[in-house]
Amino acid sequence: MTNDTPDREAPLLSILIPVYNEQAYLAKIIERVVNAPLPDGLRREIVLVNDASTDRTRDVITQLVERWPELIHAYHQPYNQGKGAAIRLAIQKMSGDYAIIQDADLEYDPNEYPIVLKPLVSGLADVVYGSRFATREMRKVLFYHHKLGNLFLTHFSNWTTGLDLTDMETCYKAFRGSILKSIPLRSNRFGIEPEITAKIAKRGLAVYEVPISYHGRRYSEGKKIGWKDGVSAIKTILKYWLIDDCYIDPKDDPDRLYQMEQTRNFIRILVKKSLPWLGMNLLEAGSGLGNISRHLPQRQRLTLSDSSQANLRVLRNMYDGNAVVDVQSFDPMHGVSESLAGQFDTVLFYNQLERCPDDLAALKNLAQTLAPDGRLVMSVAKECGLVRSMKNYGGLVRRYRKRELIKLLDDAGLQVEQCQPFNSLGGCVWRWKRLFGTKPEDIGSWTLKFFNTFSPWCGVFNFLLPCASYFVVAKKK
Repeated sequence: MTNDTPDREAPLLSILIPVYNEQAYLAKIIERVVNAPLPDGLRREIVLVNDASTDRTRDVITQLVERWPELIHAYHQPYNQGKGAAIRLAIQKMSGDYAIIQDADLEYDPNEYPIVLKPLVSGLADVVYGSRFATREMRKVLFYHHKLGNLFLTHFSNWTTGLDLTDMETCYKAFRGSILKSIPLRSNRFGIEPEITAKIAKRGLAVYEVPISYHGRRYSEGKKIGWKDGVSAIKTILKYWLIDDCYIDPKDDPDRLYQMEQTRNFIRILVKKSLPWLGMNLLEAGSGLGNISRHLPQRQRLTLSDSSQANLRVLRNMYDGNAVVDVQSFDPMHGVSESLAGQFDTVLFYNQLERCPDDLAALKNLAQTLAPDGRLVMSVAKECGLVRSMKNYGGLVRRYRKRELIKLLDDAGLQVEQCQPFNSLGGCVWRWKRLFGTKPEDIGSWTLKFFNTFSPWCGVFNFLLPCASYFVVAKKK
């Protein structure tokens, strides 16, 4: 398969291009982008955002769209807002499994897309920076003061984020599409560069850096960034060093997939508690975006599964090329395929059973995936006198009492070996919100931050305080 005849089911690369007064270079760079080589099997779309240009840029864009109507998607800002605002709009409109930012001039070479994208498509990275200052065979001599300013901002950013980038201000930043869409961006101008860097660092994403060429232009040729943007970048670095604004609003995450990503400390505790029960062949049912799987041990075999095709694409991109991890479509509500039946010594089913319309059928299907004497390891919502409205939150159908949960597992052919109260902090948070008249189902960023910060300290109170969950281990009869 070549890039000339792409498979419609192949991964899609979104090329995000903010444009402002680039009538001299736009047609040329778009032609290079259209003809740029891509890793085998990758398709492309070009998302152009015109930031209210005052020259003939809008006319040039119209001509480009007429020439490549299926490839180019163009949008126009009502008034000039800046590069960051244009990138935000492009992110909203993109559809890609991967995304890369491209300036609308000739400073960066699209022929280097394969170099920048390689760590992404190989499954190594979540984010890739193309560095103008990393070692390479050839480079254009730059203005010393521009380079000095870039290096200062990069080192200042590194000091606040803990990363060891060589070029934070680079245009060429490539992302997994789902990750880029999940990062809330606020900067309107060039502060978008340090803002993105701060937020991917705080989220603990896998960041790679590759050397690229750079053909810098002069202000007489249309260069726009100036010393005021450098001062603004310093303010942005300090702002997002202090503020943890690196996740989408929980209210915009009805499936709680990104909320789980914000509770990494809790996930580590859950996985650590599961470790004594894990065998060599693991199946995680309902893997979502891989928030838990990132922390699971990759033993002889780790199979991740989900019923959502969108989530499966994210998981396949994340683990593409990994010889230990497999990704398969599986919905516990709709039977078990031959490739999964009786194959696993451990099945993980975290925070999922309470959302199944038919929980008994789901448990029976999960039991079918287990080998003889295999174990099901779960965390399940506990009935403990919390608010009833919580049952409707995030698709929650029910909560369980211990006795009915044990009977349910027994009816599914599973013998309970452990059923312990778990997550005392979660139970206390919900009671606290109810006590002060707040809707307990309205989880905000500060609540999640509090929960994530103090989770490691609350395990000793699981038998003393009201808990939100049960931790369950059940063996196949």
